Amino acid sequence: MNFSHNPNLHITRRKLLQISGLSSISLLLGGCGSPLFEDVVGTLSEPLNQKFQALLLKPQTLVPEFSPNQIEPEALIVNTYRFTPNIDQEKYRLIIDGEVENPLTLSMEDIKNLPLTSTIIRHVCVEGWAAIVQWGGIPLRELVAIAQPKSTVKYAYFLSADGYYSSWDIASALHPQTLLAYQKNGESLPVDNGAPLRLSSPIKLGYKQSKWVTRVTLVSNLLPRQGYWEDQGYEWFAGL
Repeated sequence: MNFSHNPNLHITRRKLLQISGLSSISLLLGGCGSPLFEDVVGTLSEPLNQKFQALLLKPQTLVPEFSPNQIEPEALIVNTYRFTPNIDQEKYRLIIDGEVENPLTLSMEDIKNLPLTSTIIRHVCVEGWAAIVQWGGIPLRELVAIAQPKSTVKYAYFLSADGYYSSWDIASALHPQTLLAYQKNGESLPVDNGAPLRLSSPIKLGYKQSKWVTRVTLVSNLLPRQGYWEDQGYEWFAGL
């Protein structure tokens, strides 16, 4: 489903969640309006399958967050896998596909038209350093809900513009503090930190938090290639 060419219809987040079968989840209900598009109303008529509705409704433990005066602006070290990709944000599209009823193709405008969620969390690197960072973006669970995964889905694969790849368990991907972020410390996300879109989450080590994310693929089984570092012996779950 491509949202990018139908900007005329405006629906609220509450309406969006009613369409996708999630209107009772208070965590996802915001007071702001969200400009979305005719494709949503035309196709998201079936409720989300019961397995995923149960997972989203199940309380997931929130990690305590920090106050703005605890942010450490200089502490986040830039680690690059191979190179920093040159991404045209006007042409950029996030694809959410795999075992879903409604594959999505979203521009940054589409994503930024959804209400912003902000978290101030500790980013922990496997190398032994950490940084308190504010990330702003869209909870991944909201986009997964729109895509409507099939009941067999257990994993989410993330592909990045530089060729980096990683995989998560679906419960971690749907954690309420797991974001696809486009802000860092209240400003636009720098390219070196993963612009236009990167993963951020307080429940995973840094190497699981892919930068420059271009595709999220939801699947039932882990593929032979489970992640760039994971395939070299790093822990797959990498939870905190």
